[in-house]
Amino acid sequence: QVQLVESGGGLVQAGGSLRLSCAASGRSFSSYTMGWFRQAPGKERESVARISRSGSSKYYADSVNGRFTISRDNAKKVVYLQMNSLKSEDTAVYYCAAGSGGDYANEYDYWGQGTQVTVSS
Repeated sequence: QVQLVESGGGLVQAGGSLRLSCAASGRSFSSYTMGWFRQAPGKERESVARISRSGSSKYYADSVNGRFTISRDNAKKVVYLQMNSLKSEDTAVYYCAAGSGGDYANEYDYWGQGTQVTVSS
């Protein structure tokens, strides 16, 4: 079992930055691929970024590539999402997830409660 708690969301102006954190408790954090997803009102949950168990491999959605950076600290059991050059279309609830990896939500076994990110234009 892994419990995930996100933090760091909030209201920011377009062009600004936020850093999301996801703290994990439980065993075997380092055995999971960690992903960040987001869901805007009326839209499906979509993959934003994911990072391999060791942190050596990272993948980004085209819409955030070059603006967002995912990282993890296995000793602290935390995964981060640094978001720069934010746009209004980044407004969503952001979720972290732990699982076997991939672009689809059903490939992840554990989810946090989500944190709201609102970008004002």
